[in-house]
Amino acid sequence: MPVPGELIAFEESEKFSKDANLDIETSEDEKRRRGRGRSLKKKAMTASTKLTHSLKKRGGRVSDCKYTAISIEDVRDAEEEKAVKAFRQALLAKDQLPSRHDDYYTLLRFLKARKFDLDKTIQMWEDMLNWRNENGVDTIVQDFVYDEYEEVQQCYPHGYHGVDKQGHPVYIERIGKIVVGKLMKVTTVERFLKYHVQGFEKAFLEKFPACSMAAKKPIDCTTTILDVQGLNWMSFGKVANDLVMRMQKIDGDNYPETLHQMYIVNAGSRFKILWNTARGFLDPKTTAKIHVLGNKFHTKLLEIIEPSQLPEFLGGTCSCPNDGGCLRSDKGPWKNPEIMKLTHLGYALYFRKTESSENDNLEVKFLSTKVATSEISCVSDVRLDTSDFMQLVSLSNEERMSGPNSLYGTSKPENAARTLS
Repeated sequence: MPVPGELIAFEESEKFSKDANLDIETSEDEKRRRGRGRSLKKKAMTASTKLTHSLKKRGGRVSDCKYTAISIEDVRDAEEEKAVKAFRQALLAKDQLPSRHDDYYTLLRFLKARKFDLDKTIQMWEDMLNWRNENGVDTIVQDFVYDEYEEVQQCYPHGYHGVDKQGHPVYIERIGKIVVGKLMKVTTVERFLKYHVQGFEKAFLEKFPACSMAAKKPIDCTTTILDVQGLNWMSFGKVANDLVMRMQKIDGDNYPETLHQMYIVNAGSRFKILWNTARGFLDPKTTAKIHVLGNKFHTKLLEIIEPSQLPEFLGGTCSCPNDGGCLRSDKGPWKNPEIMKLTHLGYALYFRKTESSENDNLEVKFLSTKVATSEISCVSDVRLDTSDFMQLVSLSNEERMSGPNSLYGTSKPENAARTLS
């Protein structure tokens, strides 16, 4: 049965007592997670909030607690929930479920990537954990500093800028302005790949949780815009192709199912011919998300993105003059101080609403589980970006990089470069 919604309640004024004897039906892992939770303070967003002054429970009540609650819509498919539960139990039995990855939507994304084949999904998951351990991915946000970011931006313009009308972060690349020779003079393939991975990690730690709070629904997928104006395929050599292949492998193996929609703008006739050929090598589910547009793309983009969220060079009204331009601004809900206070605090108190099967009444089960806000995420389908796209259009049919743990794709400090997963 679908779950119509859930509330993320943030403690507003008083400490949530760790000793409160809540008589609630919880699983062992929920009890364990609750034990490591810490209280939250401060207000959440000023918009669309409501106060819950007390929580009733069976045989008693938790009184004198005030919460500011953000309603997060979360509708789940019953069959998918069943598959996720089985996958989760299998991982727990193998001791392969670190708490930071113990999230419904993360598990579901991996299941979708392997078409719900449990054995293949478990293998993919274990390869992902090994890759993270071998490459220090869990601490890459803190440990890696991409000093050459500004120089890279000059020859590879890219970045996050705003959200679409559904709340997904918008990621933009001007791949027609990439100067590969100059790029490889200011950075190295390995550092660029680390930057790429760091960008993905920041998206899951900050951008997706912030977008989820702002949109009041789970978000963990991106709307991508690739501007191919001026693109010269002959300028991409072996090094660039190698970089693209490694980026694609990292994204597909470790960050699957994260593209909402992709719009390729300023595509000429030759480009469209290449795309029509390349799409034959792609899964129909992927091609359905990719829209190749010519130079009259403005109306289409404005259907999905507000003008204020779109740079002027794409038909919007934003120029971000005080931030060095739109692609350097990193504009989005993740720049909202109030939202980021909650994101950085790291924990939220979930109250899931489940529909009663009797008399269509709504039964509310209060689950006192404190869950990392980074776990607020949503499932989309595939991520495709410059790396994957350029590989496909060039019709490169080479094998993916061998070995499940070869490091790195490409990403950016605050704005990471994205690719196909």
